[in-house]
Amino acid sequence: MIALRRPRAAAQLLHRPHALAPEGLVRRLLAVQAQDLAGAYLALRARTPGLTAAAVGAALTEDRSLVVTWLCRGTLHLVAPGDLPWLLALTAPGRLTASRRRLGQEGVTPDEAERGVAIVERALAADGPLTRAQLAERLDAQGVRTAGQALIHLLGLAGLHGLVVRGPVVAGGGQAFVLARDWIGEPPGGAPDRDAALAELARRYLAAHGPAGPADLATWSGLPLRDARAGLSAIAGELVELEDGLVDLARREPVPERVPPRLLPAFDPYLLGWRDRSFAVPAQHARRVHPGGGMLRAAATRDGVAVGTWSARRRDGRLQVEFDPFAPLDASTAAALDDEIADVARFEGLSR
Repeated sequence: MIALRRPRAAAQLLHRPHALAPEGLVRRLLAVQAQDLAGAYLALRARTPGLTAAAVGAALTEDRSLVVTWLCRGTLHLVAPGDLPWLLALTAPGRLTASRRRLGQEGVTPDEAERGVAIVERALAADGPLTRAQLAERLDAQGVRTAGQALIHLLGLAGLHGLVVRGPVVAGGGQAFVLARDWIGEPPGGAPDRDAALAELARRYLAAHGPAGPADLATWSGLPLRDARAGLSAIAGELVELEDGLVDLARREPVPERVPPRLLPAFDPYLLGWRDRSFAVPAQHARRVHPGGGMLRAAATRDGVAVGTWSARRRDGRLQVEFDPFAPLDASTAAALDDEIADVARFEGLSR
């Protein structure tokens, strides 16, 4: 497992080799799952020294060098705007049918769904940014169903069409919605070349996840296995072949001898970037990190292996962290994780 774990942890920058700005860090990781935006912030903290939550928020809201939208597997991801057009062109087509089917389960017909998307587009063009509640009012007023999960799936459909992204961070830590063209500008002319996009996907995925195989790339991206194989085949000259059908980029920085302990948030990329995650989460503890129902808990790691879960409370400007270790921690690991708690507090501008 070490032959996989340490290179993958290094590819994920868990050894914090460089200080990176938010955009550069996200580009290096390709995309960061962000249905829990606070967790996405903490995923960036775990990978570069000195970063602050304020800097990530500024990247989202002020300089717009990062954006959140629906990408791989129809899930919200944090991504650099320059990577959005080609990633969306690859991942959206396969999700549109599923999105419309899910809306049908909420009682929204295909015609009503497209009418809802048009209403959202007009509302944001006239008055955006708008919150979820404000968009619900516009849709309700024109007879489009928003009850249950219908609203969020309508907004997701608009996102898959490339019309809508999540924009400025608002009170409570959520995000308002904006038109992509207003917020980050029109994409470069012409549709991205699919073959070139698959090659870029494979290259960038391996940079952040290698060693890996076609099934890993398909799992992460949500694309069919044939597309994952095509992307990897297109860059075969850049790869080295390893055991068990895995490959990696031929040009790699040296792998560290050990990876320092880290506090990783729920839905951290290191905890979900491959088909088989047992290299990072031992099988006997898998249910404690992956309890089911689409949930993924925050985990503490040592040398790239989960050694427990953790949770945090923020109250009156103070951070309180609770550990649930899988086994008693040695003194050096406990001290290193205590340093991590201090760094989370620093990142968020809190005291302990």
